[in-house]
Amino acid sequence: MTRTMNTPSTCRVLFVLLPHSLTLDWAGPAEVLRCTNSVLEGMGQAPRFAMEFVGPEVSPVSSVGVQLTGVAPLPDMSAASTHVTWVVLVGEPGDRMRTDTPTALATLHWLRGLRLVAGHLELVTVCAGAVLAAHAGLLSGREATTHHQHLDELRQADRTCRVQANRVFVTDGPVCSSAGVTTGIDLMLHRVSGVCGPAVAAQVAQTLVVALRRGPHDPELSPFLCHRNHLQPGLHRVQDAVSQSPQTHWNLEHMADVACMSPRHLARLFQVHAGVAPLQYVQRIRLDVAEAALRSGHTVGQAAELAGFASDLQLRRTWKLSGKPGTPHGARHAGSATALQS
Repeated sequence: MTRTMNTPSTCRVLFVLLPHSLTLDWAGPAEVLRCTNSVLEGMGQAPRFAMEFVGPEVSPVSSVGVQLTGVAPLPDMSAASTHVTWVVLVGEPGDRMRTDTPTALATLHWLRGLRLVAGHLELVTVCAGAVLAAHAGLLSGREATTHHQHLDELRQADRTCRVQANRVFVTDGPVCSSAGVTTGIDLMLHRVSGVCGPAVAAQVAQTLVVALRRGPHDPELSPFLCHRNHLQPGLHRVQDAVSQSPQTHWNLEHMADVACMSPRHLARLFQVHAGVAPLQYVQRIRLDVAEAALRSGHTVGQAAELAGFASDLQLRRTWKLSGKPGTPHGARHAGSATALQS
């Protein structure tokens, strides 16, 4: 009697490349899939992802000016397929996604013919690729996100789309959308984890030197960018110094020395330009550093030391006074659980 074993099916991944497609939007996720196939082969398993690069032009110019060759035409998707297929849409440089060019119109016509079904034909968007999907009607009634510069554009493209702001990526049935650029790597690692398991995804992340994997509930904007929407050079010097070395014993006088101004003047500029008191800013940076350390598996004591708190007790007190939900201990366990699930 011959015993047959079920072999995992190959996932067909179509990267749709228009002229000036943002290179890192597609190259980053593609490298994740290439590396995944390599890891699987090293484990004696068959590759799981078959990548194809398709679009309305054979040789489009990328966002960095390099001309690509061998891009296949947009395929006929009407025929039944036994393969799971992911269609990946990416963004382009600029404040708006152009949808009125001949190539964009041809792509929209092709997209409108897709019938998304979870586990069969699925959509992955990176950055303003979500805007293109919305114009094609593929995000109607769904949750989605995009780069923070394109959020309003996405809302206007489809009023029924439930746009989620400040999220690394969002999943809703057969649609996965990411904020863009490097977050496309986070999203593709998440998808790899779902197909190949968290151990393979972790090995791929390690190979690509992705130090901290982000999940669907993490914010798009780094906490280190908060209170930085100003042009005051003295404040930026202080904020850079605090961010680079939160463990330093920061007091108002030390911060004023870095800014080359009096403590009183520094305190006034912080309130006017950053909207926060200097020592409040230090505490927020330390809390963010501590939380990232906890979610990466450090103990409460280790996180406190890395972030510049005098003790784990001081971290716990500051955490509670700041109004952050939960506890440092809970954040550590939540991070461990997320890592196992993803």
